[in-house]
Amino acid sequence: KQEKHFRSKEAELIKKERLTPWNVDTLSSDGFEKTIINPPTQADKPKSEDDIGKDFWDEHEDDIKHYGMLSDYDKSAEFLRKKPHLVCEATANYLTIWCITLECQEKNDLMHHVARQTILMQYILELAKQVKRDPRETFQLFFKRIKVADEQYMEALDDEHRALIGRVKERAKIRMETIEKEIEEEERQKRLGPGGLDPVEVFESLPEVMRDCFERKDIPMLQKVLKEMDPKDAQYYMKRCVDSGMWLPEGGGKAEGEKPEGEKQE
Repeated sequence: KQEKHFRSKEAELIKKERLTPWNVDTLSSDGFEKTIINPPTQADKPKSEDDIGKDFWDEHEDDIKHYGMLSDYDKSAEFLRKKPHLVCEATANYLTIWCITLECQEKNDLMHHVARQTILMQYILELAKQVKRDPRETFQLFFKRIKVADEQYMEALDDEHRALIGRVKERAKIRMETIEKEIEEEERQKRLGPGGLDPVEVFESLPEVMRDCFERKDIPMLQKVLKEMDPKDAQYYMKRCVDSGMWLPEGGGKAEGEKPEGEKQE
């Protein structure tokens, strides 16, 4: 049940990520340098047909994943020749988010593979910028070029691949931490007592002798401990116990006809 809830929260977070514009760009001079993956500023938001975002992903998800699973330059080029509409920022963005999901699922080998295909797509998009042409007109040129690329070019591609994997791992870690925090907060909200306090936090804040009383459910011992405490401290701690639901002043948390000495009488 807990695993199911975790996956449900992950699906919600992935949906939010998909609805958030991404800036997946490759900066280049003579070669390709570091790839940047950040939420864009207003000026960075796509202004082409790629702006359709989620609708594009919903319509072409299977084809994007098929491309991501290919492992051969010729097969990748042939697939994109049949489906040139996939050569766009939206595809690169989807593949990046998919990589993060795969890393969260500990499918490391598959993540590395899809990350490689993601880098190829980013290179195609960068080449289009360099020659100032539509990416759909340049992807075949890219695959011809990469077949005869020199060692320096391939090393640059490998560096980009490793850099992307590093960023994917970092984003996956953030996603997992976000999900865990959301689940923890949900559980905490469910635990809150009538006064809005968390019984776990209140219990941990109690003096050790009081914690022993609650663990043993020993009311006479609790009464003795409260009687020996400063009255203000006893009243403070018992009020927190009531507000957290650890102590029910009108029954359920005390022995019949008994009330801790530190609690105010009506």
